[in-house]
Amino acid sequence: MSLTSAATLATLDRTGPRRITDLAAVEGVTQPAMTALVRVMEESGLVERRGDPSDKRVTLVCLTEAGASYVRTRRQAGVHAFERLIGQLTGDEVEALVAALPALKHLAELENQDREEPKR
Repeated sequence: MSLTSAATLATLDRTGPRRITDLAAVEGVTQPAMTALVRVMEESGLVERRGDPSDKRVTLVCLTEAGASYVRTRRQAGVHAFERLIGQLTGDEVEALVAALPALKHLAELENQDREEPKR
């Protein structure tokens, strides 16, 4: 799976259903490229398109259970990889990581804000 596909699934997991144009802006790709990507993920059973209850003219891209499961599995694999690597650090290095956690959390929050705001 491409990084853009994985990132798009993660965005849908974090933010809920989105329009294709919004997803394209958040992921930094063109609308036609996102349309093609959504089609492939739809054929794979990872996402589905649904009507927007608040505006019948709009179609939203939603995660399926298979898509949500894929995101969870990927995240868990990342957690296990970090656990294994952190287990190889010295006590001082682990302490340094713990001390850096507030700054790392802030960076993640900033990144999420940036990804959720459509680029214009």
